[in-house]
Amino acid sequence: MSEKNLDKKIIDIFKEKEKVNIGYIVAGFPSVDFTKQFLQNLDNTALDMLEVGIPYSDPLADGKLISHASFLASEAGVTTDTVFDLLTEIKDDISKPLIFLIYYNLIFAYGIDEFIKKCKKANIKGLIIPDLPYEEAFEMSEKLRENEIALIPLVSVTSGNRIKKIVSQGDGFIYAIGSLGVTGSKQVDLPRLESFIKEIRKVSDLPVSLGFGIKNNDNVNTMRKYADGVIVGTSIVDFTFKNDVNYTIQKINELFK
Repeated sequence: MSEKNLDKKIIDIFKEKEKVNIGYIVAGFPSVDFTKQFLQNLDNTALDMLEVGIPYSDPLADGKLISHASFLASEAGVTTDTVFDLLTEIKDDISKPLIFLIYYNLIFAYGIDEFIKKCKKANIKGLIIPDLPYEEAFEMSEKLRENEIALIPLVSVTSGNRIKKIVSQGDGFIYAIGSLGVTGSKQVDLPRLESFIKEIRKVSDLPVSLGFGIKNNDNVNTMRKYADGVIVGTSIVDFTFKNDVNYTIQKINELFK
């Protein structure tokens, strides 16, 4: 695989493709071997980049299904180091950008500098940190920029006039939360969603990707009208419960067709 592919940044994908497909899996669920096989076959999926969730016992933003998968992976002994070891081992097999979705407590407990060093080694291109305090975001984004890792900001329909402040530290793309609850919950109505995306575009030139509440191909196609990227998490994690890599890939491709 060419060095060029491995070095592709998140922002490059948005420049190359008008509508970007983003998926999410829980690392180590249903097994570490499943995650390994899935990542080695990522090129066979319709996904342009992938969020990889590091299992956490108390996930704030996650709905019941993702929380359950995360809990099962944690119970099976999957740790941050397990994930780093796996990704470092197979990084040359992966040409699409990987993004960690991780809670700040895990990074803090690991040691921020050491965590970033390991991310760089594993070729991680971005971090989404749902519970990152705004006060910590500046220092975090500076350290990540030094290592060419994007800090992807999260904004929701309830962020209001804080949007500009939140996205100011961001890189890669803006993760726009299109529902009022946790992952897998119902979308807000379309007029509100449209005005929300417009508000974001007024204060940032970064691409906008919509997530939360996007469950099927109809939802995906609707959201493509409003955003530069569409993120699906809960439905994909649901597919992985079958513990069948080929089935998961087939269902992902149907979702994003």
